[in-house]
Amino acid sequence: MSAQAQKVVRAFWKAMATNDFHAASLYLTEDFRLQWPQSGEMIEGRENFATLNTEYPSSGPWTFDLRRIVGEGDQIVTEVGVGNGEVRATALTFHTVRGDLIALQREFWPDPFEAPEWRAQWVRMPDA
Repeated sequence: MSAQAQKVVRAFWKAMATNDFHAASLYLTEDFRLQWPQSGEMIEGRENFATLNTEYPSSGPWTFDLRRIVGEGDQIVTEVGVGNGEVRATALTFHTVRGDLIALQREFWPDPFEAPEWRAQWVRMPDA
């Protein structure tokens, strides 16, 4: 992956962890788009991104734990743990970097689910 693209994405997540979403939006292009395929929503522009995240209901400050970053060229994928003291989730984000800014994010929020009993004989549950 391009060192510059990785640097931009890491800086974006670091800025998100400050909970200053207007500062984080400075890592996005003016014509930035964020796609949420699961709900069919598209957030367009830095200002909409910053305001949506600022207004998002929360019981406390958001935390962002960058667990994994992989990619090639200007395409970077991250796995990030997101929480606010009550909610704990994982975001899988596909970033397209243009120059020194993120132009597009396609983000998935997989929900956890209980493992079915029928396959217990072939799997191991990790220690909690």
